[in-house]
Parts: sequence; C-alpha cells; structure tokens
Amino acid sequence: MSQPDPSIARSTVVDAHAHHFPSSLSAFAATSGEVLPSLIVDGDRSGRIMIGERVFRAVDSQLWDVAHRVQAMDEAGVRLQVVSPVPVMLTYGASAEAAQEYSAAVNDALAADVDTSGGRLVGLGTVALQNPTGAAAELERLMRDLGLRGVEIGTTIAGTELDDPSLTPFWEAAERLGAAVFIHPVGGGGGAVRRTGQLYDFGMGMLTDTSMAATALVFGGVLEEFPRLRIGLAHGCGAFGWVYPRLRKAHEVWGSGPVDAVDERMRSLWVDTLVLDPEHLRLLVHRFGADKVMVGTDHPFFPDLFTAAGSFVREAAGAHILDDDVVERILSVNATGFLGLPAVSATV
Repeated sequence: MSQPDPSIARSTVVDAHAHHFPSSLSAFAATSGEVLPSLIVDGDRSGRIMIGERVFRAVDSQLWDVAHRVQAMDEAGVRLQVVSPVPVMLTYGASAEAAQEYSAAVNDALAADVDTSGGRLVGLGTVALQNPTGAAAELERLMRDLGLRGVEIGTTIAGTELDDPSLTPFWEAAERLGAAVFIHPVGGGGGAVRRTGQLYDFGMGMLTDTSMAATALVFGGVLEEFPRLRIGLAHGCGAFGWVYPRLRKAHEVWGSGPVDAVDERMRSLWVDTLVLDPEHLRLLVHRFGADKVMVGTDHPFFPDLFTAAGSFVREAAGAHILDDDVVERILSVNATGFLGLPAVSATV
C-alpha cells in the first residue's frame, strides 16, 4: 500500500476529517440479506446513498471518485486528506455477523481506493463494535494487512456508551496497535437533545452527542486505563470544550481522583477545526492545547467549508484569535501526530 509522499512538506493543509464511500460496496449491500447502506452512482458527478430502498442523501462524485476528490483537494490547497466512512456506514444496528462482514468489505474497498491516490489519502476504517472482540481482530487486520491508520467509531454503539466495560477489548487493541481513533456522531445527532428536527439535531444534538462521548472517555475511566490512546473528536469535540469547567467542578465535588489527572486526560484528545466561527478556535487551543487542534472539513458534504479550510485558520491568526506560531501546527503538523505519521510542514 502506498504511503504519504514526503513532498507533503510543500503542502498547505492536512484535512483530518473527510468521508469516503467506495462505489464497489453497492453489490455487497444488495446481497447481504440485511438493510445496509449502499451507493448508487447516477452519473459522472452525482449519486445517492441508499438505506435499503430509501434515499438517505444525494451526494457528489467526490464522495467515491478518487480522481475527482484529488482534483478538489488541489483546488482547495489540501495536500493530504484523512478519509473515513460516512457515519451512516457505522452499522451498529445490524446483527453482529452482518456488521462484521460489512465492515470488512468497507475496509477492503476503502484501502483499495486510498492505494490509488498516490499518497494523497490516508484511510481510517470501521469495526463492528457490537462484538468488541471481533472488532479488535478486525482493527488489527485493517492496520496490519490493509495499511489503514486506525478507525472511525460512533459516539455511542447502539446505546452503549464508550466507557462501557464491554468495549475493553477494543480499547486495549487500539492502544496496543497505536491506532488513530476518530469519533463522530451517529444518527445525525438525533435523540441527544429534547427536541427533534434538523435544526436541533444538526445544530445542537451532534455537539451534545460528541460532548457526551468525550465525557465518557475523560471521566468514565477509558483514558485512565488506556492513557496511550490517540483519539480525535469531530466538530471541535462538540460542546465539551465549553462545558468542561462545570464537569471538572462536579468531579472535584462529587468524583474521585485528582482534578489534575482529569485535566491531563482531557488534553490528550485531538479535536478538529469544524466549529464554523473562528473565535471558537481560541477556546480549542486554550482547552486542548496548540498541539491537539487539527483541520477538519467534513468533505465532501460542505464544499464552502472545505475550500475555506486553510483560510479559516489563517484569518483567525490575522484577527489575533490565534498566535501566528500555532497556524502551521493546526494546518498540518497536529494531524500527522494524531495519525502517528512523521510531522510535516505547511506553507503559511
């Protein structure tokens, strides 16, 4: 499998949060016997993600066509991109057997597409966490045999929180293998807040959902038991950076263990820049550290955010929201640390 080209030192941006749906999965989903996500390609530039016979979302070819994706990356000044499955492909509601077969097929297809990118893409796969022992085995396979750098997982596993003891075999394997684990909301944020609808699910639910996941990791014992985990969270870790002081106070009053240890666990997390307001970057750097904030775009779902990814960070420095000396780290260096790759520089 091809490795990232050392010439990425000439790059501008490493995008740590983007999604990919291999077109070869359509045939698998159609014959699996369960309702699993598939992709219908309608033309050179358009397609549809399907859940059974239902259209889940209309999509652009950059979601599955590596050449189209790389062209868009060139136009946006993105030299290296981390691609992970579309969150709907985290099939935690399926049977363990079907989910394991689907995850393996996703990983095989994703790795094959990454391998055609000439070192421009790095892949994160998926594992069926309904069976944590099987998920650990698949994590080892996708890293050892396929050359993927880790996995994307959901904020919850069909209602199971990330600090549930049943997930211990997965976390043990992730730490042992040095896997990058990227956590993304599932279900579009639905059920995380008391009101429903796209305004509430997308606007508040996804941020609440991600914050709950981070709380489970930091306060629920996962990072205490497995301190060498490399974990990144989408959307700036949701609301966690804002609510952390109250969580810390609650831990101080009613919890057990020193608060300094909790601070250290919190600052071991990586977060992306997908927060929509440059002023929010100030808090991310303050809360998580200048070495833990990395570019994220959700490409190809929000083209305007993708094309502005580099300028979003640079303009924050221009407005004195960020110090100039952290810009290069956010644009490229921090993401390679998350992935366990050698550091690269960005032309600022």
